[in-house]
Amino acid sequence: MSSLGLINANPIIYEKQERRVRKPSSKDEEYTPNLIDQEEIFYHIRDIKDPEHPYTLEELKVVTEDDIEVNIEKNHVRVTFTPTVEHCSMATIIGLCLNVKLSKCLPSGFKVDIRVAPGSHATEAALNKQLNDKERVAAALENPNLVEMVDECLAASY
Repeated sequence: MSSLGLINANPIIYEKQERRVRKPSSKDEEYTPNLIDQEEIFYHIRDIKDPEHPYTLEELKVVTEDDIEVNIEKNHVRVTFTPTVEHCSMATIIGLCLNVKLSKCLPSGFKVDIRVAPGSHATEAALNKQLNDKERVAAALENPNLVEMVDECLAASY
């Protein structure tokens, strides 16, 4: 892909974290492989590919484990992501990818809330509204071109 037309032609690339193996803290505890917490959510979304670059959202620090909030009692997950540039035209696609991936890996009944980090995008409020409007998300996922882009970004994360 040519760097012509890219919003951020030379993004900063960060080293990926080593994947941790979950172990119970004592012999008496039972290991729960599907424990839903920050680490588990990050495990599922870290390998989503950026729509413009051959790097993952983790490598670009678009998402980090600290950007994830989980409330088990309310069946709620919030992921706050940080686009690499303030005018990122792919922020909507990134948000859709996060939404689709989490919808597929979380138990039914979980509310997924996707947001851009405060001050990280020029149209932050509009973008947050769009990403959390069920009807807009459903309409976007009926567009074959958007679905193809989302599928390409998610291919490496499955």
